[in-house]
Amino acid sequence: MARAKFQVLVIPFIIRDNHIKYGMFLRADMNVWQFIAGGGEDEEIPLEAAKREANEEANIPYDFPYYPLDTCCSISADCFNEEDRQRWGQNCFVVPEYSFAVRVENEELNLSHEHLEYQWLDYDSARKLLKYDSNKVALGELNSRIERSLLGESK
Repeated sequence: MARAKFQVLVIPFIIRDNHIKYGMFLRADMNVWQFIAGGGEDEEIPLEAAKREANEEANIPYDFPYYPLDTCCSISADCFNEEDRQRWGQNCFVVPEYSFAVRVENEELNLSHEHLEYQWLDYDSARKLLKYDSNKVALGELNSRIERSLLGESK
């Protein structure tokens, strides 16, 4: 499978008794806390890649409600392997990262080998653990949308 020229970020969330919690994941390869992330494959569109990545990394079903977020950042093409960069061409300097949220039904997740552990945290606790600004911006957008009842329609 060829890696597509985009990245996805997926934020699992759960709402219980009017309390919002966000699913955080400790990456095995970098020992950093982040949300689910990965690249598109072949001819996938970003939503398809988001659903596949969430299923592969945390066993989140494809039919759960996914919400596209406005947050989109750019990742330096230098962060990707040489084979992908060659396929994308010498004029590819950045790769877009599209953000999504997925509402889950319970806090029990089954992790892939990519993560050492996960935890469910409130907004402030989650934000403090995150390393990457793109994750922080997407979390802020999602939290505001939920609090203002502006999440939109699921896909």
